[in-house]
Amino acid sequence: MSMLGLEFYKLRRRHLFLMIALFLSVELAWIFLSTSISLSRNPDLAGWEGLITTTASMNGLFLPILSAVIVSRVCDMEHKGSTWKLLLSVSVTRGRIYAAKYFCASALMLLSILIESAAMIGFGRIHQFQWSTLFPLLIPFMGGAILTNQAVIALQQWMSLSVKNQAFSLCLGMIGGFIGMTSQLFPARVRHLFVWSYYTELSPVTYDYAGSIMRFVTRPVGFILPATLVIMGIVIYIMGSFHVSRQEV
Repeated sequence: MSMLGLEFYKLRRRHLFLMIALFLSVELAWIFLSTSISLSRNPDLAGWEGLITTTASMNGLFLPILSAVIVSRVCDMEHKGSTWKLLLSVSVTRGRIYAAKYFCASALMLLSILIESAAMIGFGRIHQFQWSTLFPLLIPFMGGAILTNQAVIALQQWMSLSVKNQAFSLCLGMIGGFIGMTSQLFPARVRHLFVWSYYTELSPVTYDYAGSIMRFVTRPVGFILPATLVIMGIVIYIMGSFHVSRQEV
């Protein structure tokens, strides 16, 4: 807990909360504008299903990039300040530093999901969506987004701490955003290999076309896909921690 508190203390002047707010503002504006246009053209589709589907799709684009930015800001201070030797001189293992940075980035991304979910509830209240279907859809949606964030953060942190030039980490985030946005075009066996695709894969709502008519379909998330993602996240985290712990300082 002391290491985690130190990570937040080091971020006090890096304006990360303002960055998160601005980033989410752009994403939410895009989501609400798209949903409003859809509702104006198809009033029969009014409901949480369309909002959640649109948000999951936009998360596949925006959240990998936001994760890359946050993780990069959390990790690059050690590279720029050359503080690795200083931290190790006070008998702090690199594994503990790695874990503290991971939980710090995870907390910031969790905050992003909570803000996004609160905004979605506000949007639904304004448009008078039915409350009876909110939580059976919102809770699985939030759970899927949080699990995907954890795996994405593990991958981004491995890159950010392994390579001093944070441009590589940011490029990985942009590649992840592209894959997350287009993952539904890939075959299932292919997209399941990419952690970014699970923003939409773990969404409790998807869409289907019957002829020229689009309809939203609720689906059970099940156990296999979340378990697969958790295993992938754990493996990535362990490999990243092992690799960083054995790097030369």
